[in-house]
Amino acid sequence: MTTSQARGIKQGSLDDASVAEYLQTYPDFFERNSPLFTKLRLPHLRDMGATVSLVERQVEVLRERNHSLERKLKELVDVARANDALAERIHRLSQRLIRSHTMLETINAVETSLREDFDAMHSVLVLFLEQARSLEPEAGRFLRYGDPAATDIKSFESLLQSGKPRCGQVRDGQRDYLFGKDSVEIGSVALTPLGPKGELGILAIGASDAERFHPAMSTEFLSRIGELVTYALMR
Repeated sequence: MTTSQARGIKQGSLDDASVAEYLQTYPDFFERNSPLFTKLRLPHLRDMGATVSLVERQVEVLRERNHSLERKLKELVDVARANDALAERIHRLSQRLIRSHTMLETINAVETSLREDFDAMHSVLVLFLEQARSLEPEAGRFLRYGDPAATDIKSFESLLQSGKPRCGQVRDGQRDYLFGKDSVEIGSVALTPLGPKGELGILAIGASDAERFHPAMSTEFLSRIGELVTYALMR
């Protein structure tokens, strides 16, 4: 379709798609019809009562697109920085575990790292290992021996069978078992099974903020922490 052909089309046969197709087919249309280019007026993006030229409108659209790209770039940079910070914390956890030579030292290293490196003030390590029973008095409230056959542990069966971390809110009974009867301030929890199908136990991290740990969040770093703790305990 040429310009002369377009002039011969009846008005009723034209629609937005036809005009758009024509302009895409002949992108030099406004170069060949420069007077029309300067006469076209479009509504202003921010003030629908005013009009601007086509060139000004294009500049506005490009400016808005640029702002959108800048926002997306900032989001990516923020995520990258947060991931770098998490990677550094996991590195410090690894160093603490390497320096540990006994199970008690390993347990204390995990508790210290969660508290000092990750700012996790509500954390519990539930171990199914018989050795954990004798270490409970020395490890303090952070360590708890759990009997896999007990009813309290059975409530975590789906988590253990999945072998994958889970984030979100937990049932009152689960929260009370992990953090004690006075744990009503715990709004959300991150649970990480230790070992294949959680055969070693569970690492639980609680937060007062109900949105701190939510089901949609990535659990990649929790998986890494769980693997490090598992290897250190098996060692």
